[in-house]
Amino acid sequence: MDHLNFKGLECPQPVIRTKSFLEEADDCLALVVELDNLAAAENVTRFLEGQGFATSYCEKDALFVVSAERSQDHGEVPLPEAPKAGVSVAVMITHNSIGTGDLVLGKKLMLNFLKTLPEMGESLWRVIMVNEAVKLACRGTETLAELKALEEKGVSLLVCGSCLEHFGLMAEKGVGQTTNMLDIVTSLEVADKVINL
Repeated sequence: MDHLNFKGLECPQPVIRTKSFLEEADDCLALVVELDNLAAAENVTRFLEGQGFATSYCEKDALFVVSAERSQDHGEVPLPEAPKAGVSVAVMITHNSIGTGDLVLGKKLMLNFLKTLPEMGESLWRVIMVNEAVKLACRGTETLAELKALEEKGVSLLVCGSCLEHFGLMAEKGVGQTTNMLDIVTSLEVADKVINL
């Protein structure tokens, strides 16, 4: 069993280094990854599961240990999640309000924007939330119900794990997948169109 120690590494390095390790050790059937934050643990876990590993992780004294085991018949490594057929639109949101000036108005505009996103129909593939936009996906916000409705319609929601950690909101996330910069960059690369907000 291989052991990887990625304590002290910032996003997206734990995922990138796990990916690099697996590319070099393509016969790896089991590994343990040590991390020092929940966002990294969730991201590495999701990445490993996407590579055909069964995973589990435990936390002890601010240390997260991800254990992963791959079956002998794991076959080809799956490709990253692809957008839907046809035009795929990714929406990148970096704030929890729209515009500058009046913050109350800006938050109302953001809520209305999220309520209106379903009008894009099948072309809306993914909503990516970074920086203070991660607050939109937290419990107790007016925007949570709108984001849940998007997710129920099949829209992929990515919420930046480093940003959640920065704001102390990991436990408050109420919707979406905790993500990392590698997923974000890949999403922007494969989307047919990107809307930045």
